[in-house]
Amino acid sequence: MAKVLLLNGSPRADGCTAAALDEMIKVFNDEGVETEVIQVGSHDIRGCTACGKCSQTGKCVFDDLVNETAPKFEEADGLVAGCPVYFGSPNGTLLSFLDRLFFSTGFSKHMKVGAAVVTCRRSGNSASFDVLNKYFTISGMPVASSTYWNQVHGFGAEDVKKDLEGLQTMRNLARNMSFLIKAIADAKERYGYPEMERGSFTSFPDGK
Repeated sequence: MAKVLLLNGSPRADGCTAAALDEMIKVFNDEGVETEVIQVGSHDIRGCTACGKCSQTGKCVFDDLVNETAPKFEEADGLVAGCPVYFGSPNGTLLSFLDRLFFSTGFSKHMKVGAAVVTCRRSGNSASFDVLNKYFTISGMPVASSTYWNQVHGFGAEDVKKDLEGLQTMRNLARNMSFLIKAIADAKERYGYPEMERGSFTSFPDGK
């Protein structure tokens, strides 16, 4: 059975972000896709220190929720990164978590399906949406889209439940994500994954 991992970057486990993710989970259940929610936002997640130890040990030097989530991410077919907007950007806890999760894990994310979900009271959603999608696109992860940007609006979970277009967007996102995961699995069986080149690494170490 296909599986999607959903990250809730909000410090509130039952807030706006949870309401959006819950709407997706209903559809995933209907589509026969297994789900697991990781409550990231209530944890104390420090940022990456660029120590490089993960390249030697295969895991982050800070042994916390990042290392607990890594094997689940490796096994998952898709990842949803959901969070509230803080000052026009994804909240810092989720960004620190994603920085370390993506950097410290050596396994391939190629062809895992990614989706960003953001929520705010009024504005900042599209800018935050853009930031989160960059984790996927640098990792060879196809990005699931919907019938609008993947966002809901509200000051609390009850407000989000009134955002009928936002909830519709979440349902369509989950359907599209389920389809992509299944289609990629079928294509892998028939054709295999696309070739991934890794030979070139431009860093200009001589300063020229």
